[in-house]
Amino acid sequence: MSTLPDVRDLKPAGGKRSSKREQILNVFLNEEGHLTAEELVSRVQRDDRRVSRATVYRTIQWMVDAGIASRVDFGDGLARYERSYHHPRHNHLICNKCHRSFEFMSSDIEQLVDEVAASRGFSASQTVVQIHGVCEDCQHGRPAGSDHGLTDLLFARDALRMAIATERSGLEFYTRAARLTKDARGRSIFQKLAEEERHHLGTLEGRYAELLKRDPELETRPTFLFFKGAAHGLFAEGADRLLQGVDDQQALLVGIRCERGSHQFFKKYGERFEDSEGKQIFLEFASEEREHLDLLMREYRALVKRQGRRPRKGAGVPAARGTRQGRRA
Repeated sequence: MSTLPDVRDLKPAGGKRSSKREQILNVFLNEEGHLTAEELVSRVQRDDRRVSRATVYRTIQWMVDAGIASRVDFGDGLARYERSYHHPRHNHLICNKCHRSFEFMSSDIEQLVDEVAASRGFSASQTVVQIHGVCEDCQHGRPAGSDHGLTDLLFARDALRMAIATERSGLEFYTRAARLTKDARGRSIFQKLAEEERHHLGTLEGRYAELLKRDPELETRPTFLFFKGAAHGLFAEGADRLLQGVDDQQALLVGIRCERGSHQFFKKYGERFEDSEGKQIFLEFASEEREHLDLLMREYRALVKRQGRRPRKGAGVPAARGTRQGRRA
C-alpha cells in the first residue's frame, strides 16, 4: 500500500497551518473509496464534535485546490471526493442498482483520448470516463461484494501480471533467437538474456505469490489495469517474427524493438502513476528493460562491424561514439 504523506507538507500556495484542517485531512486520507461531504463530516465529528460542518466543507475545497482530492460525479446528484494524492489516475464503472463504483485504468482509452485531442489541437488536462450500468452481483441477485480499499493491491497485482507476461514472452523470444542465430557471439548474448528472463520470471512469480497471501480472494477480484498489449506479453509479436525467417542482424533488431517498446511502456506509465507498489514494479521493470536494450544495441553495432556491413536502414541504433557517423549525430 502507498505511504500516506505528512499533512504538514500538503498545502496550496498561501495555505496556512490549521490543526482542524490537518485533523480533517488525516481522516480523509485514511479513508478509501468515494466520500460525500456529509460522509466526511460524519467521520470527522465521530472523532471530534467540535469540528464544524462549515470547516469540513472549506477544507474539502482546500484539498481539491491542493490536488489532494478530486471531485467525482456519479450522476445521482451527489458530489463525491476521492484521494488523488498517492492514488493512480483511473476511470469508473458505476452500478445504477447498488450505486457502487468500480475503478479501472485502460491504456486503450488513454490512447484514444490523446488521438482525439491531438486531431483537434486540443490540450487535455483531465479526462473523466464513467460507464453506467448494472454490476455482476446485482445482475445475479447476489449480495454486494467488496473490494473497498483494495485499489493499490489490485494495481500491484495487475502490474505484476503484466511484468510476468512480458518476461514469459521475452524468455520465449530469446530462447528462439538463440536457436536461430548463427553468429556465436550473438547466440551467447541471446542465451544470456534468456537465462536472465528465466531468473527474473522466477523472482516476479515469487512476488506475486507473496502478494496473494495478503488477500485470499485477490486472484479472482476484477481487473484494474486494462493494458492489452502488456497483458499478453510485449515480446509475443517479436517471437512470432522470428519464425518468419531472419538473419542475425534482423534478430537483434527485432529484440531491440521489443526491449525499447517494453522499456518505454513501463517507464511511461510508471512515471504517470502516483506513489504505490504498482508504480515501483513498473519502474523497476523499466530499468531492467533499459539494461537489456543497451546490451542489444552494443551487440548490434559490434556485429555490423565484424561483418563489415552497414547498419540496416531504419534500424534506429545510434552509432558508437567516436565513429564518423556518431560524430555527425
